[in-house]
Amino acid sequence: MAERWIHSADERSHGLPGLAGVEHIGFTVPDLEVATRFFVEVIGCEHVYSLGPFRSDGTWMRDHLGVHPRAVMRELRFFRCAGGPNFEIFEYEAPERTTRPPRNSDIGGHHLAFYVTDLDAAVAHLRRHGVRILGEPTASSGPSEGQRWVYFLTPWGMQLELVSYPGGKRYAADSPVLLWQPSA
Repeated sequence: MAERWIHSADERSHGLPGLAGVEHIGFTVPDLEVATRFFVEVIGCEHVYSLGPFRSDGTWMRDHLGVHPRAVMRELRFFRCAGGPNFEIFEYEAPERTTRPPRNSDIGGHHLAFYVTDLDAAVAHLRRHGVRILGEPTASSGPSEGQRWVYFLTPWGMQLELVSYPGGKRYAADSPVLLWQPSA
């Protein structure tokens, strides 16, 4: 598939003008009440405000959001989660929607990673809340040496991750560019 966004060296830009960072991450859940309880009570996010419902009798939903024209966005809620980006969490009703979350290996697969200062304490917290942990914490190698991580699932099967590298990652010793990380 041709890369349509690159035309010639003269037409290329070097990123979005004024880019300041990730403002929010949006995702859809099957039950907004369950998601709210999970992100507030288990993860520790704060619910800030809600909007909705939104629907259209025309093509607005398809034209602006890329969803079925008769889709109804029942409600969306914005959450603040410590020092990271905000979350915009949606609940939709829509014809022809897929209800199984994508796996990491699927096109559109994804996960959210939460930085924690004490991985073992965070894993114990998740276990006390009955959260499904995928395997045991793993120590990274190569450029990510110094990091430990583990995946876990929300009640609806969305993939999340805990990461921790209190002493830093090995790549940072000689890299001219450092990855963003939350300040703990």
